[in-house]
Amino acid sequence: MTLRRAPNPAPLIVAASLVAIEGLLLVGYAVLELASVSSDRVAVAVTTGVFFAAYGVLLLASARAITRGESWGRSPIVLAQLIQLGVAWSFRGADTTLVALTLAVVALVVLAGLFAPSSIDALSDGEE
Repeated sequence: MTLRRAPNPAPLIVAASLVAIEGLLLVGYAVLELASVSSDRVAVAVTTGVFFAAYGVLLLASARAITRGESWGRSPIVLAQLIQLGVAWSFRGADTTLVALTLAVVALVVLAGLFAPSSIDALSDGEE
C-alpha cells in the first residue's frame, strides 16, 4: 500500500513557481554573461557566469524540492529572498524604483507563501 501525499497548498505552489522563474532568469543571465566574454574581461565574465548559473540551479533545485515536500529547499529559498530584499533596497530611487518594487514584491510573496501555515504543514516532517 502506497501512501499519497496531500496536494501542495496554493501558497507553496505560488512560492515555488516564482522561485523557479527566478532560477531560470539567473541561469539565463549566466548564459548571456558567458556568451559575452571578451579578451579583456575573461575572468570576470567566467566567474560571474558560473556564480549566477550555480545560484540559478540551486534555486531551481530548491523549488523542485519544496514541491515534492522536501523541507531542505526552504532554507536556500529564504536566504535568496532576503538577499533579494537587500538588492531591492539598493535599487530604490530615480530610474530603478520599478525594479526595486518588483524585486521586493516577489521576495515578499515568496516568503509569505513559504511561511503560510498550510505550507509549513506541507513541508513538516510529520513529527510534533
